[in-house]
Amino acid sequence: MRVRPISPERLVTELADRFAAAAGRLRVAVDGAPAAGPDELAAALVDPLRALGRPVLHVRATDFLRPASVRLEHGRTNPDAYYEGWVDEAGLRREVLDPAGPGGSGRVLPSLWDARTDRASRADYVELPPGGVVLVSGALLLGGGLPFDVAVHLELSPAALARRTDPERRWTLPAFARYAAEVAPATFADIVVRVDDPRHPALLEPPTP
Repeated sequence: MRVRPISPERLVTELADRFAAAAGRLRVAVDGAPAAGPDELAAALVDPLRALGRPVLHVRATDFLRPASVRLEHGRTNPDAYYEGWVDEAGLRREVLDPAGPGGSGRVLPSLWDARTDRASRADYVELPPGGVVLVSGALLLGGGLPFDVAVHLELSPAALARRTDPERRWTLPAFARYAAEVAPATFADIVVRVDDPRHPALLEPPTP
């Protein structure tokens, strides 16, 4: 793979231009460990896409967690449970990805569950018009069969991931090691961005023929 350094600002511009050029509704995964900043990148794309004429909805996977009684059944710091079942993938598909897909109604629920209160979020549905873009950001999004049209993966080396993960969240590191080994998202994501240093990201691109 060719490594192309890029500024954070240019990265946002290039991604927004690429997504805006796509036809129809677009379902984009912005996948990465919290330390890689997937929520921040997705949020940064909202205004540029709107400026390019594309309606946008940013959905955070952390707003589609399972209830605590299910999510924390094996404890609050179980990396296998975090890897295998924290996100309500069925709910994310049903309420966001299927409605935003081809032939979908466009009626999308921006959040399903409030993990702080451990209750349904009671969010209102949003109409995503033709040409709309839904950005779904979060960790461990790829490899589970969720129907994304474009997958962006923010890659961290194991050392950078350990260094940049909050000490209270380091119990999740084995989950990301499993993800890298079992799913290997960097091998199939449409766009891979190396973010070991968030000030100096780099795009990993196939070599030029």
